[in-house]
Parts: sequence; C-alpha cells; structure tokens
Amino acid sequence: MAYLDNSATTQVCEEAVQRMVRCMTEQYGNPSSLHSMGVAAEEELNRARGEVAALIGAEPAQVFFTSGGTEANNLAILGGAAAKARRSHKAVTTAYEHASVAACFDELEQQGWQVTRVAPDAGGTISPAQIADACDEDTSLVSVMMVNNETGAYTDIAETVRLVRARAPQALIHTDCVQAVGKLPIKATRWGVDALTVSSHKIHGPKGCGALYIRKGVRILPRQLGGEQEHRLRAGTEPLPAIVGFGAAAAAVPPFDEQQRQYTALKRALLAGLQELPEVRLHLPENGVPYIVNVSLMGFRSETLLHFLAARDIYVSGGSACARGKRSRVLTAMGLPEPEIDGALRISFSRHNTEDEVARLCAALGDATATLQRRKL
Repeated sequence: MAYLDNSATTQVCEEAVQRMVRCMTEQYGNPSSLHSMGVAAEEELNRARGEVAALIGAEPAQVFFTSGGTEANNLAILGGAAAKARRSHKAVTTAYEHASVAACFDELEQQGWQVTRVAPDAGGTISPAQIADACDEDTSLVSVMMVNNETGAYTDIAETVRLVRARAPQALIHTDCVQAVGKLPIKATRWGVDALTVSSHKIHGPKGCGALYIRKGVRILPRQLGGEQEHRLRAGTEPLPAIVGFGAAAAAVPPFDEQQRQYTALKRALLAGLQELPEVRLHLPENGVPYIVNVSLMGFRSETLLHFLAARDIYVSGGSACARGKRSRVLTAMGLPEPEIDGALRISFSRHNTEDEVARLCAALGDATATLQRRKL
C-alpha cells in the first residue's frame, strides 16, 4: 500500500497506541475523581498537556483539549467573537480557510458581523501584508491558517501578528495550525498569537482529540457548558485515551530539519515523475510547504483517478477530506478554470513515505492517462 493522503489523516504511531492501551486497561480512572485512580488519570492528563504544549511552544496552562481541530476552531472563533461582540462586529479571514473556519465566519455574518475574506492570488498565496491591509482599528477578530490544507500555501504567522497588531491592536488573532503542527516549528507564545488550533490525528495520534492554545489574559467564552473540565472552557469528561495518545504522538515527533529533508526529496521525486505525464497542471504556491502537492491531470476527473489509484492500493485525495467530493473552495478562490479544479489531486506526505511509493503513484497515473477515456475540455 502507498498511503499518500496524510493531510486527511495519519497512521497512529506505536507510542500513541501503547499509551492509549495502558490508559484504557490500567489507568482508566476519571481525571475529576478524587480517589487514587482519578489522581493517576489526572497525572496522565497533565503529562499529555505538557507534551502538546512543548510541541507548540506554549505553557501547559495555555493548552485546552477539545474533540478535534473543528471544535477548537469553533471555540476560538465563535467564543472569541462572543467575547468581543460589545466592542465591534468586524472580522477578517481568508477565502481559503478550512471549512470549520469558513463556516464559523458564515455564521457570524448571519449574526450581523461584517466579514472581510482576503483572496489568494493565482498562485495560491496570501501575504501577511494583505491580511493586515484588510484590518482597521475597529477589527475585533482575525483568523488565518498557517498552512493551507489543499495547496500547502504557507503564511508567516509571526509576521502576520506583528502587522495586524499595528493596524488592529484590539483584535483577537487566531491561527489554524492543523496542517503545520508536527511538521513545522510552532512558537505560539513567541509569536504573540491569541489563539492557535492543532489536531491529534494529523501527527500520528488518534482521531477525536485536538487542542486550542489561548494566550494568557485572552478572553474566549465557552461553547460547551456543564462541568469544571478544562478550566470551564470545555465541559465534559475528558477523552483520556485520545488525549494521552495525542501527547505521546507529540512527544514522538522527529526533528523538523530531518523531516524537511525527507519531504523535499519526496516532492522532488514526485515532480520529476509528474513531468513525464501529458497535460499536467501543478498548483504550487511560491511559499508552499514540501509535504503537500496539488496537481491536475487535464481531461480526467479527480474522482475517476482516485478510484483507479485505490484499486491499486494507492491513496491520495481530491482535496480536503471534509469537502466530501465537493468542488474545492480553495482552488475556486485562486480563480483556476473548472477543468483544473475538477481534475485536481492532493498528494500529502508523512515521515513514513518513501520514494518507492512516489514512483508507484507516478507509474499508476501514467497507466491511468494511457487507459482511461479522456474528457473533452
């Protein structure tokens, strides 16, 4: 099998599996219980919080566990908007955010907020200056992703925070780092960002767990009520097996320079193989990360190619897994023509991928272009 869809999810690492099994079979107490089993569970919870905090450059007290990146994004944006509502109803985001961010801003518009969505250029890039230029002193909320989940476009969050603060000093600044965590260095405290989202299953941890970093002193109102957990920000018994798996996966992340060398080599091999195919369109932002590659094979629908590849145990995606086959909002925002959007494939690497797998993918795509019927453009 060649699994090259790691932006959708990743294989759970052995470190996470072992700690989760122990948590489910031995240390299965409720972290809120006062007896010794509860105390042991709370120690495991705190250990995982520290591991996630260390990965993102934060203090443990600034990390709040959620059910995943989607809930963390909702909490940051809707909870942050509720806390800022008395000040103003102006917000800035981008036109290529993940659906869990975009839907939150759609909801805010329904509530009467004025939302500015900064569009990427034809290459898929949005600069920190563009985001700052969309802000003014009345802007209360800003959200921009660090790495785009479909094209790999990268935004310098530290520079974005610096420029936005100069234009909108009272704004709550949030960044979705789900596609960056575990692959790129994150320095939440140093950057000065107010809220930052990460997810477990993108870094070889289990599904069903994410985290929201909140800068000390920043006010975000809870969206889920009914308990004392997570300092009353996210009520409900903590899913401890998932949380400890997240922590173990965070602790097992390899050195970033080592990963970047591997991803760069994989991308180089992929691009060389794609050049041998007819009518290929690459959607490579100038500042894109090396572990996400978006490409269109002209004359073929992505869905057809996905099935062709899956029959050969090769797995990629046609875009965001959350879109469930709908036309890409990201590529649409870039202004790409319909044939390119309809034929787009996203190849995304993890540290387990090899150049042999990339070669298998390119060979299979060559077979597809030679055997499948081409659509008229």
